[in-house]
Amino acid sequence: MRTLIAATLFATLMAGTALADTKLKLVEVITSPERTETLKSIVAKFEAANPGTTVEVISLPWGEAFQKFATMASAGEIPDVMEMPDTWLSLYANNGMLESLEPYLKDWEHTPQLTDRALELGRDVKDTAYMLPYGFYLRAMFYNKKIFTEAGVDGPPKTMDDFVAAAEKIKKLPGKYAYCMRGGPGGLNGWMMMGATMAGDNTYFNADGTSKFSEEGWVKGFTWLTDLYKNGYAPKDSVNWGFNEIVAGFYTGTCAMLDQDPDALIAIAERMDAADYGVTTMPKGPSGKTFPTIGFAGWSMMSASENKDLAWKLIATLEGPEGNIEWNKKIGALPALKSAEKDPFFATEQFKGWFEELADKDAVPTVMPTYLEEFAFFKDSMAIKTSQEAMLGDITPEDMAKQWAEYMTAAQKKFLASK
Repeated sequence: MRTLIAATLFATLMAGTALADTKLKLVEVITSPERTETLKSIVAKFEAANPGTTVEVISLPWGEAFQKFATMASAGEIPDVMEMPDTWLSLYANNGMLESLEPYLKDWEHTPQLTDRALELGRDVKDTAYMLPYGFYLRAMFYNKKIFTEAGVDGPPKTMDDFVAAAEKIKKLPGKYAYCMRGGPGGLNGWMMMGATMAGDNTYFNADGTSKFSEEGWVKGFTWLTDLYKNGYAPKDSVNWGFNEIVAGFYTGTCAMLDQDPDALIAIAERMDAADYGVTTMPKGPSGKTFPTIGFAGWSMMSASENKDLAWKLIATLEGPEGNIEWNKKIGALPALKSAEKDPFFATEQFKGWFEELADKDAVPTVMPTYLEEFAFFKDSMAIKTSQEAMLGDITPEDMAKQWAEYMTAAQKKFLASK
């Protein structure tokens, strides 16, 4: 009997030790000190609800994250859960490295609270939820009400023609410009939005895989944006501007208009009176439609995880009502939950602009072709170089469009051939 009791106690102790040794790894790739602290705060709640389980948070600086994570993965250092940017989803899902979240979503009590867009984008690869988006980076138009009043502009532009008319009036004000042009890193969104809006269509390719970039409508959009710069509606040095420069250009009053995601609101709200600026739907083109780009990131479970049920519980904590709202308040994205609009933080006039844009049937959120392996080089290198050449007059918008079309046609045809 004593032997049985001893064996039972030993088994119990060993089970407790095993539980205490349960360790999950979580990799974040879009990092900042404040962001990481918020993530650790939410993770701490998960640990408190799951005694004996600890989570190691590994933070990779965004500029080096892609290469660093690829190195980790090749060395077999694979986490249980990782932050998944939209541009990485296709690569890792198609390589079999991500676990389908469909079985978990089927039984999760908060699945009905996720927006349709969250579920749609999370299932971007093989119609399977290999990622659960936590939030969206949707472009909308910031406008400076004080500069508009001073220039005699009656309200934010509703169309691209309105935009140019407003820009002409603002240009007459000393030291003021109409538009914070993002000519440097991350500037591709503007070219895609204006090209699609002028074309009245956001499909990038024809059925045979040829790119539409060199077609008349897209070229008109590229020319429209190039002309904004050439006509002096944007600061001369904005040909090199990235995110920080365009946001600073807006809150300092240098530029009256800025197209950006909600994350720009963090810096702007700290420096401007809420009554002095607004956020509205991107201007519409000849078709009556506009095509604001939408980016997203979310949580994925790695298929190599040995603790999948716990990994899902961690994702559920991060994505649930409390965690998702807390997270997006810090990072400045639009939450993936339907209830977000009712939260006081997101119920401001500024956030209202993005929710109205999402609800506008003529504002079509547009995802860039991130599924193409060649897209990263196109976005971060080729598009920057050639668009700057077009803005400076070294090449024509038609030349730029032709180069883009040739490159993207080859990428799309390669993709189609592999299916």
